[in-house]
Amino acid sequence: MSSEDFSASRASTNDSFVHLHVHTEYSMLDGAARVGDLVNEVARLEMPAIAMTDHGNVFGAFDFYKQATKAGVKPIIGIEAYVAPESRFDKKRVQWADGGEDDVSGGGAYTHMTILAENNQGLANLFRLSSLASLEGYYYKPRMDRELISRHADGLIATTGCPGGEIQTRLRMGNYREALRAASDYRDIFGANNFFLEIMDHDIDVENRVKADLLKLGKELKLPLLATNDLHYTHHEDAAAHAALLCVQSGTTLADPKRFKFDNDEFYLKTPAQMRELFKELPESCDNTLLIAERCNVKLRENENLLPAFPVPQGETEDSWLRKESVRGLLEKMGDRATEEYRTRINYELDVMANMGFPGYFLVVADLVGHAKKVGIRVGPGRGSAAGSLVAYSLGITGLDPIEHGLLFERFLNPERISMPDIDLDFDERRRSEMIRYATEKYGEDRVAQIITYGTIKSKQSLKDSTRVLGYPYAIGEKLTKALPPSVMGKDITLSGIFDSKDSRYGEAGEFRQLYESDPDSKRVVDLAKGLEGLKRQWGVHAAGVILSREPLLDVIPIHRREADGAIITQFDMGACESTGLLKMDFLGLRNLSVLDDALLNIKANQGIDVVLEDLPLRDQKTFELLSRGDTLGVFQLDGGPMRALLRSMAPDSFADISAVIALYRPGPMGENAHNNYADRKNGRKPVEPIHPELSAPLNEILGDTYGLIVYQEQVMAIAQKVAGFTLGRADLLRKAMGKKNKEILDKEYIPFEAGMKENGFSVAAIKRLWEVLIPFSDYAFNRAHSAGYGVVSFWTAYLKANYPTEYMAALLTSVRDDKDKSALYLSECRRMGIKVLPPDVNESDAEYTPRGIDIRFGLAAIRNVGEGVVASVKAARQSKGTYASFGDFLAKVDANVCNKKTIESLVKAGAFDSLSHPRKGLMAIHLEAIDSVIETKRAEAIGQFDLFGSDTISQVAGLDIEIPNTEWDKSTLLTFEREMLGLYVSDHPLLGVEHVLRAGTDMSISELLDDGGHHDQIVTIGGLITSVTRKVTRQGASWAVVTIEDLEGSLEALFFSNTCNQYALTLTEDRIVLIRGRVDKREDQVRFTALEMKSADVSAAPTGPLVITLPINQCTPPVVDRMKEILRSHPGKREVHLHLDENGMRTVMKLETLITSSPSLSADLKSILGPNCLQG
Repeated sequence: MSSEDFSASRASTNDSFVHLHVHTEYSMLDGAARVGDLVNEVARLEMPAIAMTDHGNVFGAFDFYKQATKAGVKPIIGIEAYVAPESRFDKKRVQWADGGEDDVSGGGAYTHMTILAENNQGLANLFRLSSLASLEGYYYKPRMDRELISRHADGLIATTGCPGGEIQTRLRMGNYREALRAASDYRDIFGANNFFLEIMDHDIDVENRVKADLLKLGKELKLPLLATNDLHYTHHEDAAAHAALLCVQSGTTLADPKRFKFDNDEFYLKTPAQMRELFKELPESCDNTLLIAERCNVKLRENENLLPAFPVPQGETEDSWLRKESVRGLLEKMGDRATEEYRTRINYELDVMANMGFPGYFLVVADLVGHAKKVGIRVGPGRGSAAGSLVAYSLGITGLDPIEHGLLFERFLNPERISMPDIDLDFDERRRSEMIRYATEKYGEDRVAQIITYGTIKSKQSLKDSTRVLGYPYAIGEKLTKALPPSVMGKDITLSGIFDSKDSRYGEAGEFRQLYESDPDSKRVVDLAKGLEGLKRQWGVHAAGVILSREPLLDVIPIHRREADGAIITQFDMGACESTGLLKMDFLGLRNLSVLDDALLNIKANQGIDVVLEDLPLRDQKTFELLSRGDTLGVFQLDGGPMRALLRSMAPDSFADISAVIALYRPGPMGENAHNNYADRKNGRKPVEPIHPELSAPLNEILGDTYGLIVYQEQVMAIAQKVAGFTLGRADLLRKAMGKKNKEILDKEYIPFEAGMKENGFSVAAIKRLWEVLIPFSDYAFNRAHSAGYGVVSFWTAYLKANYPTEYMAALLTSVRDDKDKSALYLSECRRMGIKVLPPDVNESDAEYTPRGIDIRFGLAAIRNVGEGVVASVKAARQSKGTYASFGDFLAKVDANVCNKKTIESLVKAGAFDSLSHPRKGLMAIHLEAIDSVIETKRAEAIGQFDLFGSDTISQVAGLDIEIPNTEWDKSTLLTFEREMLGLYVSDHPLLGVEHVLRAGTDMSISELLDDGGHHDQIVTIGGLITSVTRKVTRQGASWAVVTIEDLEGSLEALFFSNTCNQYALTLTEDRIVLIRGRVDKREDQVRFTALEMKSADVSAAPTGPLVITLPINQCTPPVVDRMKEILRSHPGKREVHLHLDENGMRTVMKLETLITSSPSLSADLKSILGPNCLQG
């Protein structure tokens, strides 16, 4: 295009205008223009196009492109780039004059420049510039420089930028010649037709001061003019929300005179008429916006096959190699059992994969899983629909035979609708990063990245931000957030939904609306919050997602580097990356896989047995008994209280039941009571009823194993195939349509469904009834492949708990060592199972919880002030020099790094020397003196000074003979110190022996309350030991307190507000056993408990009623009875004992002659011979 085209004499034949300097919500905490609102307003104003030029990123390019195109507006993709004042590699501040706000922006770090992509080559260059600005030029902001821009200038249109640009900055400083030179350089870089003089008019000083010089410079260099409005929000009235957003960014309030703010409220989407009025003396500056819009035509890359290439042996293609590997794997796994059915299925799957172009993908995934197994990283047996693929099973990607378990391939890859396969991989959480590193090394550092996420301001946060920005006290925001309806499945109601009578949760928000209407302050907060809600707050990184690409990512999408750790992250989110055609894989870290690995190591170390989980048949009587008792605390997916109750009702006796319980224990099926119906039908408490009499026989094969209930999505598909003659691919499309609940689509789908069933001889009544049942079920029916895959992990964890309880519980405790509440819960479970958890010990403990026979030893690393180095030194000295015979012997053998006051004191208080028969108080009295006597010699040893005297051997510190006073602390002091060092009571617990008092006086335990026990706003009584009291004072001077209360299974903070706090001020003391009645608040992520009343528990009260021992009749043998009597006689007292003998559900009650005193030791002794479930009271 010749320069004459830009001449000022060109008359405008069009009165429209295109905004080319636009900050959307992706200019985080600075832009408040929501992309959807923006493009719709552009369309309403009949402007032909709009640009997106966010600060230093192109995060929103894909979203913007799709939404603008959908609204019928041409998208122009650009960036307001940060440009380094000198080289992008110079990470330093540069000043062109004396500093101050007229000098280089960002305190000397960068200037600004507006750049737009004219064509696809320009778009690729724009993305590359944005990426390299972050990868190479990051200093406060991602910065490009002239050298980089000149390398990638093709296809780009640029401008002199806003007042923060280099040209205006130099003009403001009075340096016209330098400004002219800079503009001339950029004109040469971009080309005369591609570099515009950008002019703005917001009627602000920083623009007005240089206007004359800017126009003069433009004339001198013959630069075409371009009018822009520095758009930061869509509507004029959004200015208030934008001002608040800037306060959120800078942590200030609207009342703060020094806050970062814009000079006026002119930064919105002005109409063409407004813009032409502003620039009526320079009409060509507006005409040129239309010219640029006409020139800019870009198309984003979509639906390409960018799956990574897999290196295959010479002479093979990805397809041929996948076929060979799959058949080899199938024969290896199945041998003679690989029947014709298996061979047909595998060939069918391979054909579908080849037609869709996915062989490379499966080879990549198989390679990742193969590598993990080779280096000993445990991989989950499969999650999601991938377990439905026989190819995935043959390649070792999944661990379930899909034919045996009735899993459908079409649920995973539908031959009638090409979509990316999605295989998520679970790894031992401790080694997930190794897998990402392997993928990066194997497929190229330039082709692997983690995925960005954009955090938005949710309703609750917008209310809190709005309250703070307006300068109101925190309590006003809290009052409003408390009035919000509670989250459902982690989703909050939106503020607009609260005032929209069509919103499904409108009815729940009456309290909030009343507050809004009756309280002016609340109204002001909410009105401002509405403007903030939904805006992007910050970017983050997807917890599991990793992108793999065939081409270098720099050539495909924009990327950037996280400053904190150098990780490469996409600028596009997951949806945009997948739409482009890149492979997204989830590398998930699963704690339970770490538990399984640790448990197997424990079994090997403690019993010398090698257990191979993958070789276990999925049936084991002890495991099913454990599940039927609901003893599944610590079992994967089956851990919660209500889930344990469902298991007791269901009494699982097959793997299919485990898979079903995982699928049914979710809000949808539970809302239809499907979980209880399954349990009742399975155990004969309710009859199995067919959906319709005509369908009884045809559907028996599909619904037989779920007692006539539709539990799985695969069943919906199989039903459509069987009765309506659909292919499985067509049936999967039907299932998806049903899940969307769109009446128009459903009516259309019903026609072929009805026709197919009629053809198969079914009556209209049967067809209608089946359709009515299918629609709600298909919405919440679960993916059978996923519940079966996760069911395997549930079975394995239950198997280990049932068959190797000590080793499994040790691994479980290790996995939750940083979570005090979970640790307390599982310690309590160990006590219930009759497993003793012993305090740490210098001779027996490893770093983590360790099984020793039938007991578990606390790990040394769990002790405060005892680091990994100390633990390693204690273990090494024990292995090389023999066990420690005494405290003196310990000091003599260990390295100098162990012999410091803090470490030794912590070991003493935690009870780590108890087995050496030293009293803890006695050791505390002499430990300093003992350390002093050895430390000099040890330090000399450590630096090898003894060698100076020509000695061949380094002298050893002789075993110290230390006199230790034989005095001990009382029990409560011992326990207090133990808890201080370990975070938990281990050797004993102040509440052991008074459980009956807590049971009788409370509605539920603390762990039950935290685990879905209490409903929102319910008033419940909990009980336990006060372990800490933090007293506070409000701004108004009222006292309140945060009181931590702990029972045997967990702890909770109870809030005592002023009235309650004053009432119980004298009795709120630590180590007191109390019962607290209070209100449950479940609105926030954490349960809040507000105390209303408190009383001391009467711990002197004896248990009421008899001690009940339950025993299966087949266990009631003479040796067991004799041993039980012996135990009971050793605990004489006044409480009766009843024996319940159980025979196939029939119960015989016997009253024993012995009278006893209840105590923890009696309970532990009985459980050790009769099993963990022998005591009910």
